[in-house]
Amino acid sequence: MDVKARHSTLGSLLRALRLRNKWTLKEMSQRTGIPVSTLSKVEHDRLTLTYDKLVQLSQRLNIRISELFADTNTGTAEPAVTARRSIGRTEDAVRVNTKNYDYYYLCPELRRKRMIPIVTRIRAHSAEEFGSLVHHSGEEYVYVLEGSIKVLTEFYDPVILHVGESIYIDSNMGHAYVTTEGGEEAVVLGVCSSTDESLLESLLSLHGDSATVTPAKSDRTRPVNRLSKARKR
Repeated sequence: MDVKARHSTLGSLLRALRLRNKWTLKEMSQRTGIPVSTLSKVEHDRLTLTYDKLVQLSQRLNIRISELFADTNTGTAEPAVTARRSIGRTEDAVRVNTKNYDYYYLCPELRRKRMIPIVTRIRAHSAEEFGSLVHHSGEEYVYVLEGSIKVLTEFYDPVILHVGESIYIDSNMGHAYVTTEGGEEAVVLGVCSSTDESLLESLLSLHGDSATVTPAKSDRTRPVNRLSKARKR
């Protein structure tokens, strides 16, 4: 069996999507911002789309980019490769300031992520200063980059972590991170994961109305190795 018989092409998937919605090529072009001539060539497998155009198309049509690579046939077809990629720089991050933490949400241009990388500067010094423990869906991994931290959890005794040490926890369990006694600020790399495709929105909603949110690319002053040297609050 040849490859074309086993696997749907981007062109055939795009055409099927258009016909399913009863759109003309012109209507599809108006909805996606991609020229009619380009869409026609893609549908006839004479042209492919760059990753930027695939992202644009998925966002404009409100579909997952993985759907553009889905194989509609049954059998032993290999899983689709979406080729998603993002460089994580703190100057491009979404920054959120709260009374306990300064968060840098990395790779914000990727939508519907199931894994959220976050660089966090920890400023709270005690459980009393931190307040109520945090709960949210999924799991998380935290690795200490600078300073040392005390990890507070709902069902375990507090644990101290130093540079190079890490912890993996169930995020549904109440938890908090504070600096160790006598310590200044600490910096950690955290990775939150969940099957919830709205995980980023869920995490941002935890910060409350008192948090200050700085959109991506608007704060270009602090590389990771200088985060803990920023002003104390």
